[in-house]
Amino acid sequence: MVQPLKSGDQVRRPARRGHYLVQIADADHVFFEYLPRETSAAIGERFRGFSGYVLADAKSVYDLLYRPPHQRPPPDDGEPDPGVRTEVGCWAHARRRFWEAAITRDPIAREAILRIKRIFDADRELRDRPPDQRGALRQVQVRPYVDDFLTWAATHYEEVKDRRGPLRSALGYVVRQADALRCFLEDGRLPLTNNHSERELRRVAVGRKAWLFVGSDDHAQAAGNLFSLIASARLHQLDPEAYLRDLFRVLPHWPRGRFLELAPRYWSVTRARLDPAELTAELGPLTVPPAADSSAEQSTSR
Repeated sequence: MVQPLKSGDQVRRPARRGHYLVQIADADHVFFEYLPRETSAAIGERFRGFSGYVLADAKSVYDLLYRPPHQRPPPDDGEPDPGVRTEVGCWAHARRRFWEAAITRDPIAREAILRIKRIFDADRELRDRPPDQRGALRQVQVRPYVDDFLTWAATHYEEVKDRRGPLRSALGYVVRQADALRCFLEDGRLPLTNNHSERELRRVAVGRKAWLFVGSDDHAQAAGNLFSLIASARLHQLDPEAYLRDLFRVLPHWPRGRFLELAPRYWSVTRARLDPAELTAELGPLTVPPAADSSAEQSTSR
């Protein structure tokens, strides 16, 4: 992500990098939030007021989220953040570090990969269960592998903590993140990894090779809004191009207070309530159905 090469007065300026924060909200929506600077303050502002689990990698900019409210620095507007978040570790990030160490044919790194594989395999067998059942079964079928691996990792870290190299880094990561890596066992809704958000962010990294620049911070935020719609459409098995075509057709007619009905999560239900002929037409009137949760009168916008 980069800043404009020219300002309004045509004076050339160097490009600068920005960042996208990808958030997946309980598998309902995917949000691309543009950040001119990826700082703890910027991350904290995006999560202000939110309480619950946060599954992310162990970057230091996220540490602020997990502090008790009284230990966080006050934001610029002085309004406190009452949210209480619980850190959930990513097992894919933990495993990746052992792959780097295994390149050197280290037997401990290879054993770590096999032990982590057992955890993934055991949890994969539960993926079709409802969250409450999955949570209960994890305690019986997955927790023993997790506890055994974390104990094993702590033991071997003591042996190599004074050496430099990828194995010490991999084991040290697991030891420091032990509580966060265990956290997925608390709730059957929690996945083992944040790979989904990583895959969505990778689309931007690949696309950047083609477009390279955006014009300004405002352009970057606008692009993030489109990324969010496209990613959320895929999340709910919608054809993004067809969804956006329909969205642009109905937006001029839709009541401002009901835009959430047009989100990808709800679009299949909303679309079924529209007149197919009106929706297919490029121009013309569109009959807006009453709100699903009220007896609002049907209205026609032209």
